[in-house]
Amino acid sequence: MLLRRSFSIHRVSPAGTYGATTEIVVAAAGPGTRELTRLEAGASVSVIGPLGKGIPLPSQPVPCILVGGGCGSAPLFWLAEQLRERGCPVEIVLGAATADRLFGVVEARRVADGVTVTTDDGSAGTRGWVSDVLPDLIARTGAGVLYGCGPMGMLRSMSAIASDHGIVAQVAVEEAMASGVGICMTCVMPVADQHGTTKMVRSCTEGPVFRGDRVRWEAFDDGLCRVPADAVGAPKEAR
Repeated sequence: MLLRRSFSIHRVSPAGTYGATTEIVVAAAGPGTRELTRLEAGASVSVIGPLGKGIPLPSQPVPCILVGGGCGSAPLFWLAEQLRERGCPVEIVLGAATADRLFGVVEARRVADGVTVTTDDGSAGTRGWVSDVLPDLIARTGAGVLYGCGPMGMLRSMSAIASDHGIVAQVAVEEAMASGVGICMTCVMPVADQHGTTKMVRSCTEGPVFRGDRVRWEAFDDGLCRVPADAVGAPKEAR
């Protein structure tokens, strides 16, 4: 296993049975994650972190909706606790393809004011996608910020919904990150800055959290990310 695997931080505890702990959530999806899930208690692993830029919190109390897809919901519960400490009402929406791929439904009910569950096949909660329930939830709660972590397609749709309602979406992207420290350039993606200039930025150092309305979602297609023609440094056609 030459390359590392990147994970969101699920929770940090300053004290406990084993002392201070940092928790992550691992789904055994490939050889690397399967190897991690086979580790026994007390085994040693090499870790670099925390890395990247974290999730920005509102300066004033504002209703917030947190959206998680599958295991992508892992960092949202700690975020919910931080938001509620700041006086922000919090709703959590958890979505997955099937009920057995949902994560944290019970914990969400502990840390949020309300929880909505969706599954593609209807095996739990509302049948459909998280994007199906967001418009009504935004209208009902008067949400001013959406936070999301999960598949790129989900983040794209919730960013569009946020823009339609004139509110901000903060999304933690799921780009492949091989080094995690900005050396390998495998996680670059097109993001517009505050002046509207598109640059290819590294998800691991400039992100992984970005404003949803600044990500050039149209550049993503079938798991690939292409360089927009108007991005800084994009190759020009020969004349």
